[in-house]
Amino acid sequence: MNVNIDPTERLNLTLTAGAVAASFVLLTPGFALSLGLGGLLETVNFRGLRRSAQAMFFPTGGGIASIGSTGFGLRFALLAFALGVALYAGAHPVGLLLGLSLIMPASIVEAWRNRPAIDPNAPALSSDHEDWERWNPWLAREIEPSDEEESLR
Repeated sequence: MNVNIDPTERLNLTLTAGAVAASFVLLTPGFALSLGLGGLLETVNFRGLRRSAQAMFFPTGGGIASIGSTGFGLRFALLAFALGVALYAGAHPVGLLLGLSLIMPASIVEAWRNRPAIDPNAPALSSDHEDWERWNPWLAREIEPSDEEESLR
């Protein structure tokens, strides 16, 4: 049996396993079990998200692309149902939340690992160029001149 695991899923499972082991030693076994269950639910959820996105954005003609938007809603409904059952059964809510949240660092690390190479020949302004004074890095756009600055020009 050949199982194809995406690198993001693999890193998510690794982080989840490490967090479960640490919480089993440092906290209660119930918390560790809840964390593991949250990580498992998020791994399944992310796998479904990845497959739906691949079917929508890279259709192969298999007809799966038509269920893309329905798949998103169905996936969230199933996740909400599974979380409700887990909470009803006595799972620790913080453990579930941490397990569900471990996909974020895994996604960020994998995106960083797969970033495009920096082009050393790309055009760039020198660090002391006057145009940098007209740029707002927080809004990623040019600064709109005030009325006073417009009247001075």
